[in-house]
Amino acid sequence: MSLSATPYLDTTPATPELGVTRLSPQPMYAQIRNELRARILDGRYTPHERLPSENELIALFGVSRITVRQALGDLQREGLLFKVHGKGTYVSKPKTSQELAQLEGFAEAMGKRGFETFNRVVSQRELAADDKVAHHLQLPIGTQVIEIRRVRFLNREPISLDISYFPHAIGKRLCAADLANRDIFALLENELGIALGRAELEIGAMLADDTLAGLLQVAEGAPILRMERLTYGADGQPIDYEYLHYRADAFQYRLRVNRDAERNTQEHNFPGDVE
Repeated sequence: MSLSATPYLDTTPATPELGVTRLSPQPMYAQIRNELRARILDGRYTPHERLPSENELIALFGVSRITVRQALGDLQREGLLFKVHGKGTYVSKPKTSQELAQLEGFAEAMGKRGFETFNRVVSQRELAADDKVAHHLQLPIGTQVIEIRRVRFLNREPISLDISYFPHAIGKRLCAADLANRDIFALLENELGIALGRAELEIGAMLADDTLAGLLQVAEGAPILRMERLTYGADGQPIDYEYLHYRADAFQYRLRVNRDAERNTQEHNFPGDVE
């Protein structure tokens, strides 16, 4: 029987501690887990900081060792803590995640979870479409397109470099918009009046070169999640071809899949998909 499934009856005298009380119907280990989780997520315990020792937590919360270990075990399984043998328990760098089952902008997705986001425009320029960009945007090779490069920030830390290509008429209007504070998807829909349809995604991995390392504040050679995304309007025309480079130490994608292929297709169609 799992310890986390069956509350341990802790008879150790408790000391008053914000958020933890024996008057609550919730088990003590769960209250301590929730309190420590809150301290990690709001920054009172910072990434890679050593957590108080088991003895210190026992004294802090006035509980037994097994109760503390239950709480720490849950947080370790959540990925919020990691242990270093002989040295103690440390705070992991939490990874933010984005669901892929719906087509939405980064700021839109993160805003729902209460995160602060903004962008730094690295460059915006007009250039001739190479064969790959032209193929995806369904344009003749050499057609003038607009390239926009932005570093995306999450809670004031750089999280990704986005390199986006647009047909010339769309891109020129985006360049005049507020790219620092608004999602391109939101601008396309609300400012340009272009309804979004679906997107095709490919996800891979790469190592940060010196440019990515500098922009994302990671070491050269650090792991990077790389997404290639082609977004279509509701009319089926491609409007946005881009490369998204996310710090693998701070970001992950999530997607629920079913065993049944038909159900998978129905649940994960993007808005605007045509059956």
